[in-house]
Amino acid sequence: MTSLSTATPAAESTAEPRAKILVAEDDEALSVLVTYNLEAAGYEVRAVADGLDALEQVGSWQPDLLVLDWMLPGLSGVDLCRRLRARGGAMRDMPVLMLTARTAESDSVHALDTGADDYLTKPCGMEALNARVRALLRRSVLNTGGAPTAAPQVDATAVLRFVDVVLDPVSHRVTRAGRVLSPGPTEYRLLEFFMRNPNRVFSREDLLRSVWERGVHVESRTVDVHIRRLRRILNEGDLPDLIRTVRASGYALDDMSGDVTP
Repeated sequence: MTSLSTATPAAESTAEPRAKILVAEDDEALSVLVTYNLEAAGYEVRAVADGLDALEQVGSWQPDLLVLDWMLPGLSGVDLCRRLRARGGAMRDMPVLMLTARTAESDSVHALDTGADDYLTKPCGMEALNARVRALLRRSVLNTGGAPTAAPQVDATAVLRFVDVVLDPVSHRVTRAGRVLSPGPTEYRLLEFFMRNPNRVFSREDLLRSVWERGVHVESRTVDVHIRRLRRILNEGDLPDLIRTVRASGYALDDMSGDVTP
């Protein structure tokens, strides 16, 4: 098996508390650089240089995030990602950041379609890589780390109520002030997510991660389009706007209408 490099605790850390990251990269110099920078950011890191070793480590070590090179010996990054998503459970939901020297748009689309959550072209700056890692871990915590949508004690079939909006997850019936609404599939998922997590601001990236299907490449501004549609549906008849826009931050479902500058 390819040798593993394991991080030692950093003196200071601004990262999530000891999140575990597996780096699968066969370029030794880049692997050392990525590992060093992630360790310096406070993460616990292991590095492998082979796709089969990466698959084994994912199963045995259960990292919180995988930094994955596209072209790996033994098993390519694309094939590894596809296998992980097909297995289900924690492997299906583990964030994957794909690294590659390929620059064509079709390559980035292919990587995302196979299950990668984000894509970074080599050579890449370490600040950009660290920022992507932080964003992916935040989204993962939102979905699985005790986040509202992942709390096991929540009854997924219970009728949801917020102010005068009622949503039945079983029948998919939505009403506001007694009037039946007809949201589209995406608008329905947005509304259900907001109603399960009221009075919290979510960025476009948070919403993409939580509402859209994994592997579907969607521009972040697409969220704005669906928010506008949901607003039109909810607010028909001059009802108060329940979706708050927080400039430079995102959106929230609450009874404070309009745009807010933090």
